[in-house]
Amino acid sequence: MVSWFLRFEHWLTRLAMAIAILMLIVSVTLGFYQVLTRFIFNAPSTWSEVLSRATMIWCVFLGAAATFRGGYMMAVEVIYKLVPRRMMLGLELVIGLCCLLVLGVLFYQGILMTDRVSRQTLSALEVSISWAYAAIPVGSAVAMVAVVGRLLAQATAREGLGPQHDEAAEQETLTDTDRAISAPGADAVTSTLRGAASGEADADVHHHTQGGPRP
Repeated sequence: MVSWFLRFEHWLTRLAMAIAILMLIVSVTLGFYQVLTRFIFNAPSTWSEVLSRATMIWCVFLGAAATFRGGYMMAVEVIYKLVPRRMMLGLELVIGLCCLLVLGVLFYQGILMTDRVSRQTLSALEVSISWAYAAIPVGSAVAMVAVVGRLLAQATAREGLGPQHDEAAEQETLTDTDRAISAPGADAVTSTLRGAASGEADADVHHHTQGGPRP
């Protein structure tokens, strides 16, 4: 049963991510078209800006599902460092329940809001504005499935615990890499300076021995 649900969640999240990418492409293209019509042709489009905003809303809410599933949301990483390893799963469950609570409120309120604006239309388009607001309940529902899938995968040891994006670890790795790269360069510069100083000292000794002025 768990395997079936995780397989369903996997394909649902992939579909949501693909649609989010498509919506982003459409939004950027319409935004570019809006700039062309406004500043190049001096004839601003009356519909592209509204449609670009609506597709960006869909992009954000559908893309959130993949973000929840992969564990890429912002996390207070110090809490994960303070909590003992044996309590990590409990921490993940608490975080997951909080996410489900917020997403549930968004889902419920999104349905009410979508129904409330169903009689309004997008400006310059004879399309109901509810198509844009529908991104809230749809995206929230997909995100809830993704959160449950992540919790099940962690509870059954199919995936690791903790955030997938550790900024502190990455910063430490970058610092060590910079040190490793800069160390040989610093040694080379130091050797060059020492060689130059030694050469000048030898020249001084030679000229003083010969009794001539230093060039």
